[in-house]
Amino acid sequence: MPPDPHPLEELLRQRIVVLDGAMGTMIQRYKLSEADYRGARFRDWKGKDLKGSLELLLLTRPEIIEEIHAQYLEAGADIIETNTFSATTIGLHDFLFREEPANGRKDRQFFQRVVDDVDLRALMHEMNVAGATIARRAADHAAKQAGSSRFVAGSIGPLPVTASISPDVNDPSFRAVTFDQLRQAYFDQVRALVEGGVDLLIVETIFDTLNAKAALFAIAEVFQQTGKKLPLMISGTVTDRSGRTLSGQTVEAFLISIGHAQPLIVGLNCSLGPDEMEAFIEELARVTPFYVSAYPNAGLPDPLSETGFPETPETLAPKLKTWAENGWLNIVGGCCGTTPAHIRAIANAVRDCKPRAVETENGRGAHALPREDERKDRARDGALQLSGFEPLNVTPEMGFVVIGERTNITGSPKFSKLILGNDFDGALAVARQQVQGGANILDVNMDEGMIDSEAAMTRFLNLIGSEPEIARIPLMIDSSKWSVIEAGLKRVQGKAVVNSISLKNGEEEFLRQARLVRRYGAAVIVMAFDEQGQADTFERKIDICARAYKFLTERASFPPNDIIFDPNILTVATGLEEHRNYAVDFIEATRWIKKNLPGTRVSGGVSNISFSFRGNNTVREAMHAAFLFHAIRDGLDMGIVNAGQLAVYEEIEPELRERVEDVLLNRGADATERLVEFAENVKTKGKAPIKDEAWRAERVEDRLKHALVKGIVDYIDIDTEEARQKCKRPLDVIEGPLMAGMSVVGDLFGAGKMFLPQVVKSARVMKKAVAYLMPFMEAEKSAGAKPQGRIVMATVKGDVHDIGKNIVGVVLQCNNYEVVDLGVMVPAAKILETARERKADVIGLSGLITPSLDEMVHVAQEMEREGFHLPLLIGGATTSRAHTAVKIAPHYRSSTVHVLDASRAVGVVNSLLNEKQKAAFDAKTRAEYASLREQHAAKTREKKLVALEQARANRTPIDWSEYRPPKPEFLGLRVYASSLGSARGSRAVSGGPPETSADVHYSKRHLPHFERPWAKYAITWSTSSRRTLSEAARKIVLDCVLYWNERRYELYAACVMPDHVHILIEPRVRRDASHATEFYSLTEILHTIKSFTAHKINKAEQKSGQVWGRESFDRLIRSESDLREKFEYITRNPWNAGIARPGEDYSWVWYPGKEASRPATETNTPAACAPQIISLETLVEYIDWSPFFHVWELRGRYPAILDDPTIGKQARELFD
Repeated sequence: MPPDPHPLEELLRQRIVVLDGAMGTMIQRYKLSEADYRGARFRDWKGKDLKGSLELLLLTRPEIIEEIHAQYLEAGADIIETNTFSATTIGLHDFLFREEPANGRKDRQFFQRVVDDVDLRALMHEMNVAGATIARRAADHAAKQAGSSRFVAGSIGPLPVTASISPDVNDPSFRAVTFDQLRQAYFDQVRALVEGGVDLLIVETIFDTLNAKAALFAIAEVFQQTGKKLPLMISGTVTDRSGRTLSGQTVEAFLISIGHAQPLIVGLNCSLGPDEMEAFIEELARVTPFYVSAYPNAGLPDPLSETGFPETPETLAPKLKTWAENGWLNIVGGCCGTTPAHIRAIANAVRDCKPRAVETENGRGAHALPREDERKDRARDGALQLSGFEPLNVTPEMGFVVIGERTNITGSPKFSKLILGNDFDGALAVARQQVQGGANILDVNMDEGMIDSEAAMTRFLNLIGSEPEIARIPLMIDSSKWSVIEAGLKRVQGKAVVNSISLKNGEEEFLRQARLVRRYGAAVIVMAFDEQGQADTFERKIDICARAYKFLTERASFPPNDIIFDPNILTVATGLEEHRNYAVDFIEATRWIKKNLPGTRVSGGVSNISFSFRGNNTVREAMHAAFLFHAIRDGLDMGIVNAGQLAVYEEIEPELRERVEDVLLNRGADATERLVEFAENVKTKGKAPIKDEAWRAERVEDRLKHALVKGIVDYIDIDTEEARQKCKRPLDVIEGPLMAGMSVVGDLFGAGKMFLPQVVKSARVMKKAVAYLMPFMEAEKSAGAKPQGRIVMATVKGDVHDIGKNIVGVVLQCNNYEVVDLGVMVPAAKILETARERKADVIGLSGLITPSLDEMVHVAQEMEREGFHLPLLIGGATTSRAHTAVKIAPHYRSSTVHVLDASRAVGVVNSLLNEKQKAAFDAKTRAEYASLREQHAAKTREKKLVALEQARANRTPIDWSEYRPPKPEFLGLRVYASSLGSARGSRAVSGGPPETSADVHYSKRHLPHFERPWAKYAITWSTSSRRTLSEAARKIVLDCVLYWNERRYELYAACVMPDHVHILIEPRVRRDASHATEFYSLTEILHTIKSFTAHKINKAEQKSGQVWGRESFDRLIRSESDLREKFEYITRNPWNAGIARPGEDYSWVWYPGKEASRPATETNTPAACAPQIISLETLVEYIDWSPFFHVWELRGRYPAILDDPTIGKQARELFD
């Protein structure tokens, strides 16, 4: 009999459950002093202020905490959270750990002392037990009064240190804390919460999934040790508009990474308000099998509002009600800035809304493991879900999954040489080539007797985590040593694959390792290997795999969809009789596994098959292609291959293919001899990896920008030197092209087009460029040149958050500024004392929580009182320009500037310290802030309104009876031909709008960061995985680009190359649904072209799969010369690339005047201007179907349009 469902799960099936609101917001209302936090018990605590340690109030002012719980329960909360958000040893150390870090650096040794500190652990345990006890008492009292259940959730928050991001700009492999230290800190907290009597656990506000996986590992350990399993809720945090966590994962990738913990509920909270969070909650509700929770902030921080957030109960509740009505929610509540009034309004709003439907198994709930009789049926339809920064759903429809093999020290001499030579940058380049070559998963192996394999695996995976282009795909941790596998699992935030475990050491060790793999949240490869050795025949392969499957599914609770069998690809053509059938045995075993072990996948190391011909790449590549052709047909799902060197089966030379297949399929006793004979006459050759170097032909300024945006360091020294030669001073390179590139990075980050790991990577490119320029700038210093400057930075007293400040510090250091980082919880006196001692040029203050705003005001007052004249920078999540202008700047007479984010910091500091710029910058800032203060004062003034009748009586009288609107000079349609010299040139190329542009805008829904009215853009996009376009395909693309010319944009030039496309366009104006004027967005234009041509190309070439990669909005045209230069680059591209001779006509280039490519459109005759009647049949080919499909998919409807006699056939083909 399955266990009875938890009472909370029973409630979730009946209605939407209400969670409480913010604890910190409520505590702030009590205006507590340092003495309140200390109480009698901590009155004599030495060394650090304790104000701001909210968890300490559990011991010093417990009545306040219980009173807040009671208010939320009275407001309608079904669940209240304990006040233990930061109650771990690591979370409390800034307040309660007396020891300071050596050399001011918090590293693994420091945090080991923190988690081992006996006194701190005892205090932490007492806090968590008290937090659970206080909440339990309040909940039980409310339940007794209401006659219905109230639940206590043990709050487990994030930590002030991240396991996935390096805090050291000079060493991306460095991590301040280990997985085991995080696990120990969380274990101590969870054990105390369970002891205190909580009903469920909430791991919340997750911005680093690896931190969360350590918490989930600790929770599983506590459940195992105590024999008590509680429901689990997991809530992530999307930190920016890119829809990713701070550590870089998308919502679906995050969900896949934590799914192994079998939570009852998953959701999102914090960081965003309801408007910003809506799209991500909708996505989560669409992809998750679990109950869904949402508790957003009360909007984005607004320090001028009462709670620090703008959403009132009256505005927040209707928005969350809409989510509930859409069927997205099972649990709803509030995070930062919400109060009991918000929760009461939310509870009332969702009271009559039905909860989101969650599929359950025989009424037991989605979080329970299926029984054995259900498991096989359900497994057949499931996907193997893996994740890096992005998700990978391995389904039959996906086709063969490529596992990149070249980052294997045992299989790649080049990679081995790089690792043994400590060249990890070179090793990363190998990994990047595998991803660019099409690898879906990256295999990493560090088994080498001459190195510390655990340390090498840890370092390399840390480096990969700092490379977004590589880290976006899942990893395969490959080793024959369990200790190395475990070291790798502790460094991966996504859901990885373990390669491998086997039965060679017996059942118990096999099950121990399998359970740990599951606890770490990974899938597993099982080798066909047992106590008797490696399986080399069909019978041995299937016997071992069947036995392992039974152990995993029945005794280790391992989901079949997370099991991958490797039945051993062994080498053929060795000359030994017993090896002749190896390939056939593998293929037949694959077929048997897919039929008899439902839900599992099959993989193998493909290069093993050809090991007899090592050194002859032509034969080896042919053997790999032919083997894969036959094995995939019989069910091979994935394989470890060189992603960049896969031959095409149909392109293998016919005689070679025949002889290879004779060997592989064992078609004759002389097959090996015949292949060896042929191989001796084959010239060894292999495919060289193709590298896109088109950007190297651009101007040095553009090359530097491209390198910064893409994070490419390969040519930075060469390009920086070329730029230095063009500039008068080395500093001009930094302030010119380098800062222009970083400005683009900042715009992309602000628009959600880049995410944090990419920004950090760009900052490292910047640092390398600056490092190259340093000797030249030092030489200038000796001649009297002024250094960049010194900035003292600190998180203010009462605040322990410093991730944002650390990022700002990294970016500033990358721009040759010296940063003196005082850390967190820094009193005003220490900040000012350090600024004097270090002769600072600028002081920067940071804070995340609302009380920090008052402390910043205090620091400004102290700076004024002590006669400082340094610029003061203000930054942090709760800060704003308005708050800085209204609350801080009036207290300090010198420059006080709000810095929006890290990408803006350098520009602000440059302007403040540059002798030529600072006066103008200061005057502009003061004028802006004065305006903001006036706007704020106007908002707060009492508005005197008159009655409606009085207002109507006071209206301006207008007599319209005699009005006759002026008649236009021309009625009808007029089409103008476009040319660079005439109509297009009449508008300012600088992108400056005409006088009417104030009423013209871009659609906000698809707004890339730099779209401007009347602007021109040079856009490039490539084919997926460098797919080569046939001549017919290139014509399809060019025809489509020309079709939309003068419909959605003005086309200046277009060039369709074999593997990429260039266009030079100016988007046109249209009317939106409300009749307002707007421009077609670049996103919409490109989506239309790519979606239409992809279908047509696949249809024409009789292929399937992805045609296009992501586009890069790589140039905003800023001048007439810029336009000319880009025009010439595009139209000459075939000549420059060598695919056409100079002067030779290239059929897939178009520009104004090349009218042979399309019919002329210029005419002003009435007949030509009359609208044409075009049949629906003609328009079918040009319909952009994707918006329809998206809506149908979201609404789960079968659209009637699919049966339409005219367009149904086309729609069905695309929809399928």
